[in-house]
Amino acid sequence: MNKRTLEENVFKVLMVGSVCIVLGSLALIFGLVIWNGATSLNIEMITQTPTPAAPGSPPGGGILNAIVGSILLSLPATGFASLIAIGIALYLQSDFLQPRIANAVRFMLDVLWGIPSIIYGIFCLMIMISIGMSSSVLVGMIALTMLEIPIITRCMDEAIKMVPIGLKEGAYSLGSTKFETAVRVVRRQAFPGILAGILLGLGRGIGDAASILFTAGFSNRIPTSILDSTAALPTMIYNLYSTPLGQQKAFAAAFILLIIVLIVSVLSRLLTRRFKRHIIK
Repeated sequence: MNKRTLEENVFKVLMVGSVCIVLGSLALIFGLVIWNGATSLNIEMITQTPTPAAPGSPPGGGILNAIVGSILLSLPATGFASLIAIGIALYLQSDFLQPRIANAVRFMLDVLWGIPSIIYGIFCLMIMISIGMSSSVLVGMIALTMLEIPIITRCMDEAIKMVPIGLKEGAYSLGSTKFETAVRVVRRQAFPGILAGILLGLGRGIGDAASILFTAGFSNRIPTSILDSTAALPTMIYNLYSTPLGQQKAFAAAFILLIIVLIVSVLSRLLTRRFKRHIIK
């Protein structure tokens, strides 16, 4: 066996080992959550709000307030972040911005992507205190929007960069302006990647706890206003698991959150594959 063959075999073993570690970790997480959560799941978990528990008894009721809170926080935040991100991603292309400046903006977006989400929460908390607001759905929504903007923007940017240059040149030759080409040609061609980025941001937002820990607060009630505090599934899991008698219910909440994130991921794959049929290759 020569040196080149030995190197190839070593790296092949490393690659296979890496795949096994990732899949094994995923299977272990799924197995742990399903084993402990599915057995504790019942219909009242998703149809009732928490009720006061007697001393020495596990928490009563369900987690409907956290499910509703997660939806109220993540869906509007993803919508606002997507609107901002699509504008940034289109403007980063060479038709509008010089490559050097665009690359600097991309670097800053990558830095923002890597910032721990707790920093976004503390930043919004400082603003919230300075203007005299309390924790609420609105502030939590703003924190999640800031968290998702760099994620969705970079995904959209990479999708838009894959659009064939010939399509844009063809649009320009027919008299289209830069704005018309970006909105009517580039956006439609890159739509599968744009949609995948939006759903990726939604999955990150609905599963994040640190950014809403101080901003959205916690409540056992379903919020009736965007100025009310609300629980979310990640914060509900944290509160339940910190109570010894509530750990089984925490696993059930984690199981529900895992199912939601899986649905978002599968939906992203299916929709991306469907819309890819209609793009020009």
